[in-house]
Amino acid sequence: MRPAIMARVSPATKRTDGPAMNLLLLPGFMTDADLWSDVADRLAQVGPIAHGDLSRDATIRAMADRAIAAAPDRFALVGFSMGGCVAREIARRAPERVRALVLIATSARADTPAQAQRKAAAVDHVRRRGFAGLSRSAILQSVHPERAGDAALIARIRRMGDRLGGPVFLRQAGQARDSDQARLGLIACPTRVVAAAQDALRGLDEALELQAGIPGAVLTVLDGSGHMLPLEAPAALADAIVPWLMAQASGASTIGS
Repeated sequence: MRPAIMARVSPATKRTDGPAMNLLLLPGFMTDADLWSDVADRLAQVGPIAHGDLSRDATIRAMADRAIAAAPDRFALVGFSMGGCVAREIARRAPERVRALVLIATSARADTPAQAQRKAAAVDHVRRRGFAGLSRSAILQSVHPERAGDAALIARIRRMGDRLGGPVFLRQAGQARDSDQARLGLIACPTRVVAAAQDALRGLDEALELQAGIPGAVLTVLDGSGHMLPLEAPAALADAIVPWLMAQASGASTIGS
């Protein structure tokens, strides 16, 4: 494995008069467009924002098909967690349309047997007893330990799950998560990988695998956040990706910067 290229996070910048770039934002498991609310103003500096709908399909491929069909002619992708899996599939299937790729708190690994067993048990429980929302223990696992007492954050994550509901839970939790590590080298667009240092769901080694597998990819690791980076550390996340996206829009190379 080649050594990681670690990118320093630049301070917040205002958009200049450079060219705009369409953005397609892809949420994660049982999250909706509210996931991006705290970074939306900063992302709008890059260009018009569209939100991919990952709630209606039961496979990564089908989610990618729907997103491609609804997307602008050319766009940059920002994918969080499960949305990062969909983003990679889109980048491989529509390379002529994807200008840049941002992968946040995601992984190319397949489910482990233990993960697959837990998902199957959760799906069976919901089918038998109905969907009562995301459990507190599951939500707490997705955030930094210091945010365990943040009632507003916990409630916000829970509300996204409640809005999506049981049918979406069954589709998203019921899908088998296969590895795409062998196909990372097919991604040809500029790529930035962003990981949270305290992510209990996706480890730094998984981010390093993405960086190593995607040609020219740059890795940024943000401290002080759990898995839910767009909600826990929106300013740091925006600082990490907005200047880079603006550079891609202008045609500048930022590899290794």
